[in-house]
Amino acid sequence: MDGYVKINYLDITIHKTPMSWKTSIYRKPTFTDMIIPYSSNHLAQHKYAAIMFMYNRLNTYNMHKEQYKIEEDTIQNITFNNAFSIHLHNSLPPPPRHTTTTPDRQMVITTQKWMTFTYVYKETTFITNLLKKTDLKIAL
Repeated sequence: MDGYVKINYLDITIHKTPMSWKTSIYRKPTFTDMIIPYSSNHLAQHKYAAIMFMYNRLNTYNMHKEQYKIEEDTIQNITFNNAFSIHLHNSLPPPPRHTTTTPDRQMVITTQKWMTFTYVYKETTFITNLLKKTDLKIAL
């Protein structure tokens, strides 16, 4: 074992060395880099959902610089192999924050109002685009 132990738990791998703990993203051996391709006729939200998830996970987990860079390169390879822009990660919005901190460091949880729509092609897209300017969150 050489003082090195690792365990896969959900979507992370936890590495225990004699001096520290490290985490990295775990992918099954059967993993393929297929997501909805950019050339597909799916809605843009659906195409970008997997990429947003991968970047959110990358920025949420506490990884060392080497592991972070490996995962970032993996995400860029996945986006490239599915015909997305090479500079995609620069144009993605930051992950949403659901809590704020007051000046006296107290945590404030904000509530959000949601609207649900059944997708009916152009009409739904038109209505949801109008509502993006409001404080309402939209679920399709």
